Amino acid sequence: MDAHYGKVMQARDQIKDNGSRMYFAYSGVLDREAFEIWLEEHSYQFFTLPEGQVAEAKGVDLIFDFPSRWWGGRVAGLVKKEGSSVFGRLFEIPAKEWPIVQHKEGVVTGMSVETTLRVSVNGQEFEATAFVTSPNRRSLEGPVSERYLEALVRGAQASGLPAEYVASLPAKAR
Repeated sequence: MDAHYGKVMQARDQIKDNGSRMYFAYSGVLDREAFEIWLEEHSYQFFTLPEGQVAEAKGVDLIFDFPSRWWGGRVAGLVKKEGSSVFGRLFEIPAKEWPIVQHKEGVVTGMSVETTLRVSVNGQEFEATAFVTSPNRRSLEGPVSERYLEALVRGAQASGLPAEYVASLPAKAR
């Protein structure tokens, strides 16, 4: 359990909405093994990330713009870029569980902010929330984390993202 657990649980307890939120995950969250370890370390064993569906967000690309001490280098965010797209998984998250997703994605610590994207799943469009690096935390200085890149590729493969997209990830990091 970390210092943010109480804050997250308090936010969770205040949510009366029985609905859900659509969450587009494109980064380290897709590495299920790493995600399960994070849940255990933060005492969220009761939370389960649903299966989700492969989704594509068009008009954006990966940018490695967040220097992470934990990963030992820069990790991925999103940047608007016409003609590009990012694949990930679209998850439907119960509204009450949203603070846990926010914690994982770094909102609680000011590392990231929410953004709304249009994503497609099997030709059907959805509006979803994704997380991008906070403007005041962006930096392109320093190396990309190799350990993070390995987790990104492993998660993309395990999530069934298109093989050509998975193969492009190391080049996107350079």
